[in-house]
Amino acid sequence: MTAEELEHLLARCALGDRAAFSALYDRTSAKLFGVCLRILKERAAAEEVLQEVYIKIWRAAGRYRAGGYSPISWMVAIARNAAIDRLRQRRDTEVEIDKAIAIADPAPGPEAAALAADTRRRIDDCLGELEVARADAVRGAYLDGLTYKELATRHGVPLNTMRTWLRRALIALRTCMGGTGGAR
Repeated sequence: MTAEELEHLLARCALGDRAAFSALYDRTSAKLFGVCLRILKERAAAEEVLQEVYIKIWRAAGRYRAGGYSPISWMVAIARNAAIDRLRQRRDTEVEIDKAIAIADPAPGPEAAALAADTRRRIDDCLGELEVARADAVRGAYLDGLTYKELATRHGVPLNTMRTWLRRALIALRTCMGGTGGAR
């Protein structure tokens, strides 16, 4: 699931859409459960915390801001913090809490976030230099996961034409982004 899709589900959750919340849970619960289990090391405790995490996500969905951290990083941070809070509530030894705190926060630091934003801007600028249909085909293939056949049907062109469009578009993007060489 893409970040844009998760952002859309979070936005719908903020409006009270229970179906969106169910879809969000289905797509993210395994990852968030893994975070809780890794910290708490007890399945029952991790399951309890996971329920609390989704209540927090439901209540805080309106505070998520697209363009900041990725939605999955935001949710992982909520899960991580809830699991650490549970450790503190249980008054486990300092060693366990220190180990949990030492688990790396998946959110990018300020420098990485700035670089990612700059790269995104450059990619968008380079896509803007392509013919609209070619840029749409690239987005469809690499962001939406559409097949060549689906793209060819969408754009009303033969399959081999779509392959050529994508190949040439990627070469143009590589050149625009400052990459080297042509086709390989």
